Amino acid sequence: QVQLVESGGGLVQAGGSLKLSCAASGRTFSNYIMGWFRQAPGKEREFVAAISRRGGRTHYAESVKGRFTISRDYAKNTVSLQMNNLKPEDTAVYYCAANSGYNVAATQYEYDYWGQGTQVTVSS
Repeated sequence: QVQLVESGGGLVQAGGSLKLSCAASGRTFSNYIMGWFRQAPGKEREFVAAISRRGGRTHYAESVKGRFTISRDYAKNTVSLQMNNLKPEDTAVYYCAANSGYNVAATQYEYDYWGQGTQVTVSS
């Protein structure tokens, strides 16, 4: 089992920044691709970003490229999502997830473990 706990969500004005963090515990952190997903009210959960097991590869949704950056810290067993130039359409519950596979472009259905989510609200 892998336990994932997100933090860092909140309310921010459009154009602002937030950094989300996800603390992982329970299994070897480097054995998992780590990803961020989000779900807005009334919409399906969608992929945001992912980072490979060793951190050498990243993958982003087109809607966040150039604005969001995913990173991981092996000493702290955390994965972060730095979100800059936020837009109202970024408002959603953001979820951290762990995938025991090798494909950073994996769909949400291939992820094995999920956190409880953290709310991000961007006001216009």
